[in-house]
Amino acid sequence: MSNFDGIVPALAQALEKRGYSDLTPVQKAVLELGQADALVSAQTGSGKTVAFGLAMAPTLLDGAERFGPAATPLALAVAPTRELALQVTRELEWLYEPTGATVASCVGGMDMRTERRALERGAHIVVGTPGRLRDHITRNSLDMSTLKAVVLDEADEMLDLGFREDLEFILDAAPTDRRTLMFSATVPRSIATLAQGYQRDAVRISAAGEEKQHLDIEYRALNVAQADRENAIINVLRFYEAKNALVFCNTRAAVNHLTARFNNRNFSVVALSGELSQNERSHALQAMRDGRAKVCIATDVAARGIDLPNLELVIHADLPTNPETLLHRSGRTGRAGRKGVSALIVPNSARRRTERLLQSAKLTATWASPPSADDVMRRDDERILADPAFDEPVMDDERAFIDALLARHGAEQVAAAFVRQCRSSRSAPEDLMDVAPFTPSRERLAGEKFAHRDEAPSRRDDFGASVWFSLSVGRRQNAEPRWLIPMLCRAGSISKREIGAIKMQPEETFVQIAADWADRFLAAIGPDRKLQGNIVVKRLEGTPDLSRAGYQPPSPDKKPHRGKAPFDPNAPKRKFEKRAPASADQRPAAAHEAKPWAKKPGNPKFENAGAPKHKKAKKRPS
Repeated sequence: MSNFDGIVPALAQALEKRGYSDLTPVQKAVLELGQADALVSAQTGSGKTVAFGLAMAPTLLDGAERFGPAATPLALAVAPTRELALQVTRELEWLYEPTGATVASCVGGMDMRTERRALERGAHIVVGTPGRLRDHITRNSLDMSTLKAVVLDEADEMLDLGFREDLEFILDAAPTDRRTLMFSATVPRSIATLAQGYQRDAVRISAAGEEKQHLDIEYRALNVAQADRENAIINVLRFYEAKNALVFCNTRAAVNHLTARFNNRNFSVVALSGELSQNERSHALQAMRDGRAKVCIATDVAARGIDLPNLELVIHADLPTNPETLLHRSGRTGRAGRKGVSALIVPNSARRRTERLLQSAKLTATWASPPSADDVMRRDDERILADPAFDEPVMDDERAFIDALLARHGAEQVAAAFVRQCRSSRSAPEDLMDVAPFTPSRERLAGEKFAHRDEAPSRRDDFGASVWFSLSVGRRQNAEPRWLIPMLCRAGSISKREIGAIKMQPEETFVQIAADWADRFLAAIGPDRKLQGNIVVKRLEGTPDLSRAGYQPPSPDKKPHRGKAPFDPNAPKRKFEKRAPASADQRPAAAHEAKPWAKKPGNPKFENAGAPKHKKAKKRPS
């Protein structure tokens, strides 16, 4: 006897087998749709996949308990990314397993011939991405004539990714009497317009209680120095030791950089970005699911809709650009009643922006400093003491060796060796800089101006001990400090305060770095000593030789610019000096005397030089 009223019995059986005890608000809401179209807005992690599986079941089965032989598809589900489409496929497979349904997937990056053969064998439900589905429809390998329901999952994301034309093509190819179910995290005007054009009397559902999901997420905003962003992420990962952790970056370049950095720190890490092939992305997610990897570094688009069952920690290495992205990222954890932590790495310069972001998302975060090295070590000690291995009894085949070990080294030495072995298996925590308390930039206290922590000093002549570096880019390559400084800070894990003078030369640039940060700067750049765009970095001994770099100091005997005499304060002023009238022999010669060419014989200008000039008389009419 099923405990789920209003659900197709076969699907209720699948839910019980899966361990469901109750339905989420969005799943309960769709049970009241009947055969109507629907536009459903619900946050990620609210069980939307199971919801539309339950919603279209009565339409597909039409009162039957099981499906007949597979032929042309009865339902089509469209998802924005390959990962989400494959995840939807897996969810519908276990949900519809008691009904005997065949679920096929059509996603980009997979072998299209294999998908065509699967469609020829027959499928009850087809799940795919917009571009690949359109290809199959165009090539007549996907027959849409018998469709009873079409589902658009993450419809807002598909429009943001530019799939509007593909979606309209797919919906136009489907039968007009089909059911159309749209699921979206938000409902902007573009979604409302699409729904109005392709749905009939759609029921608008805004899942109540969708904020409850975020009650299981602990939001922490960690205020760090700009140069310590990556070190803070390392300490957060070490402090929580989550079964699965997801680190979000805004760009592919940042994903690749953090992946290389964490691999060097002995973290079991995988990357997830748009430049990877489908096979690489599938292997990365599988490594997270089976425990071979614990940390996944991803961009927002690549991680759209993925569900990792043991995801306990989400880290925002780069701050989200809007509240919706923040909610989507954080919604990867704290799912299905499990607890999770969402940690925002906030440089001191971005605190005000982070506060506005949290306020717009209607979230409350705990502001704190990231875990220090001592905090991480204390947490490691707590884990060692709580290790369940200490509760297991000594086995008979172990006792003889334990006695020999204690007799030879003693209990204290054995315990010390055990602690060292436990600590050596983990990455060492980082020592973080203290961050000054946050002060609004416009605030004035006692007439004192509060400078930004990451701003460069206004004077460089008292910069202190420093090391000079050479960059293989100069004025001829349009190098400018306004883009060199952010690149140095980002790649070298430093802030503007650690950068001194910048000497621009035609083919290279000399940069002054604080001596205490020089070694860390080189270590952050990496062994290849290259920055963005293959800019080579070299450490100099002493101060740079500007003459060798093509810069010529001004010579004392060099002629002044534009032929002007050097300024002499004792020289008499000549601007208002009166001059005596010139004598006759000093006056300029006549025009014909000054022009030698005019003295040639036969030249009328020479012969009539002294004759008076007369106006040409007008000719009278005869």
